Amino acid sequence: MTRTSSSAAEREALRTVATLMAAAARTAPKGRGLDAIQTMVIDGEDIETLARKMEEVAPGRPDLVTNAIRRDAGNVRKSELVVLVGVTGTPKRPEHPLDCGACGLKTCANLINAREKAGHATDYFGPTCVFASIDLGVALGSAAKVASDHNVDNRIMFTAGIAATKLGWMDCDIILGIPLSVSGKSIYFDRG
Repeated sequence: MTRTSSSAAEREALRTVATLMAAAARTAPKGRGLDAIQTMVIDGEDIETLARKMEEVAPGRPDLVTNAIRRDAGNVRKSELVVLVGVTGTPKRPEHPLDCGACGLKTCANLINAREKAGHATDYFGPTCVFASIDLGVALGSAAKVASDHNVDNRIMFTAGIAATKLGWMDCDIILGIPLSVSGKSIYFDRG
């Protein structure tokens, strides 16, 4: 007979759920049928690296944002794993543009030119094609649903994504993080 402790079983379940979340993000519906979503699962020392980077980027922002980043860094430290989901923000099929204007620019060509001039002056790289942003939202929802379906506590955090972007872990313009935890009470609520 093999005996598995609850902590070992929970750890194995978290790893399985994280990989299922990555699969859910990959198979989530995409605009124009083209995929620009990327995922990454981090654990171990990378959790602390992410939390430290979050604290590093917190100062100099409005108090509400600074406090949220610091609070979220504490949540990340208490998490077993973090699933990162990101997207590139370039228009899909620029050779056959939609020119919808939802990005705030008149044409997809204008968006591409604006992106080339913008650089990384802020937390994320933009402007971004609205279809890429929609794809990211659908992928995040699909991933979070997998965690929820398996009773794994989670929370989508733009604050963790800012830090992951600064760390350069993924070749994405926008990244969000979904930390995961299994405990008697969710660490992501009643956070103060």
